[in-house]
Amino acid sequence: MEVALEPLASVRMQRPAALKHMSAADYHATLGPWLTAQAGTPFTTVALMREPVGWLRSWYRFRSRDDFEDPAHPMAGQSFESFAQNYMAHPGTTGIGSQSAHLCDAAGTPLADRIFRYEEIERFVQFLEDRLDCAVTLPRVNVPPAVDTQLSATTETALKAALAADVALYESLA
Repeated sequence: MEVALEPLASVRMQRPAALKHMSAADYHATLGPWLTAQAGTPFTTVALMREPVGWLRSWYRFRSRDDFEDPAHPMAGQSFESFAQNYMAHPGTTGIGSQSAHLCDAAGTPLADRIFRYEEIERFVQFLEDRLDCAVTLPRVNVPPAVDTQLSATTETALKAALAADVALYESLA
């Protein structure tokens, strides 16, 4: 999305990572008021949300990149089953967090004006095209490696329970 929309942007956040990957709460507390003051009108905030188990699969694939070239890579030999169990056993210590914590306030209320399902990205693209009055073509960039992301039924059930706030938010999206 970033690559597709960059030619239209007046501002682009690249560094530091905390600014580029700002939570909705942080946006509303810091950047949003500044942008509103500069533009004279508030911005519509939008987000994409992945299906929660698929989201963790994506994190696993992302962290597994370069695994095959570097035997000392921290993910070397770690299955997705083990990765998911570690995520559940040590919440908050994996550096991953949760989608609902990133998109909602402490009470669980979404802070973005619109949240789209990543798996229905064409709806998001159509929204942007309507708002921006131009075609949006998504290039294929930052593609993680294809790796096995099978889970046992027991772990998948436990993971969905651990991601209950994310599952509820995802299921609430129209």
